Amino acid sequence: MAFAWISSKTFTNLPSSTTSSSSSSSIHSLYPWKLCKFNHHPSRRGANCSSCKCGLSSMGDLKFVLHDALDLAGLSTTHARAARVGFCSQVEKLSDIERETSITVNKGVDLGRAALHIAAEDDSLISHSSVPLPVDDFIERLNSLSMGYCSHYGSSFRSTPENFLDCLERYLYVNKGFRRTNARNQIEQRALYLNSVLTHRSGSVSMLSLIYSEILKMLRMWDVLNFDVEIFFPDGSHSSPRGYYRRPTSKDSDHSLIMTSQSLLVEILKDLKNAFWPFQLDNSISPFARAAQAAQCFTGSNDSEESALGLASAKAARHRMQRGVWTSVRFGDMRRALSACERLILLETDPKELRDYGVLLYHCGFYEESLQYLKFYQVTKQSGATNDLEEDAVNKLIIRLNLILMEEGWSRQADIKKGTLFKNSEPW
Repeated sequence: MAFAWISSKTFTNLPSSTTSSSSSSSIHSLYPWKLCKFNHHPSRRGANCSSCKCGLSSMGDLKFVLHDALDLAGLSTTHARAARVGFCSQVEKLSDIERETSITVNKGVDLGRAALHIAAEDDSLISHSSVPLPVDDFIERLNSLSMGYCSHYGSSFRSTPENFLDCLERYLYVNKGFRRTNARNQIEQRALYLNSVLTHRSGSVSMLSLIYSEILKMLRMWDVLNFDVEIFFPDGSHSSPRGYYRRPTSKDSDHSLIMTSQSLLVEILKDLKNAFWPFQLDNSISPFARAAQAAQCFTGSNDSEESALGLASAKAARHRMQRGVWTSVRFGDMRRALSACERLILLETDPKELRDYGVLLYHCGFYEESLQYLKFYQVTKQSGATNDLEEDAVNKLIIRLNLILMEEGWSRQADIKKGTLFKNSEPW
């Protein structure tokens, strides 16, 4: 079944790729996160900035859609844009070295502030509050955890590294009561945002890893920690992040479970994307495949059958969202899914994020922009690292989008307020 969550075909007020160079420079100043390159950092074989521009010469520069679409709908995005700029200011510090640096020794990127800017943007998108999320206040609360550890376990600095880590984990998980939750459920969505985790002491493994690393970072800045510590990202479904003493002669820092600055940001954003992805039926396939299946472009095998109760629950959830009631059970949140995709694209780690963003734009009615992102994905993807069924779905979507854009009489003058994205009748 296809769900057209947004019907925003009126996107004509945005500058086109045929504008003059002067207007283009002014647009760049307004939207500093306008995509101009996409490097696949893990392999370092992605297109560089110059080659990217050549590849885009036939379809113009790619632009993000969410904030501009909400502005056209009459919804203020002032605070959301400010939070995005704050996030971008941290992403810009991700040099090649910083991307591979352990989160416990990272000095360039303020991961706590980046996570709070993520929370601030999503809070603004959903609450439409006239007051932005107080990022600095939560930074202070995060720093106070380090101060609290010093007052409770100051003697641990003179003990062995193993004893220090035991004390730190006792302080974090026992004294302060932080615990891991399963944030896949929409009910637990607050576990995905740092401000909520600091308030409720219940968070995803990514959030707990971030808090753990921020305490270590502050202790290192205060020169009370004189040995190297790594944080292992637990592979179990219930384990919490744990510290590990890295001996000077050890090569354990190459362990795949150790979190780097880049991998932690990717995990945080993928948690958000998966939690709010609008197509939650059949989790045995990827989010893109579910969205393509809803568009009837994916024909992979599906052995799981949804119960009548599950389908009825999903239908009821969709009905509530169309009425503006944000208590959806199985239908995600298109705004926050789009914002997560846009930030993942900014990290420039995986070309598949372009594809996922493109299929969401298709369901939103942004056909031209969807086609641009899907084509750009085909240019930047790595050969041999793709799924044949999913690639077939991409090709079908591109064919359909070309037909839609060529259809005689197709117009972008439809009523912008038809779609769910622009229905702002929150129950409060």
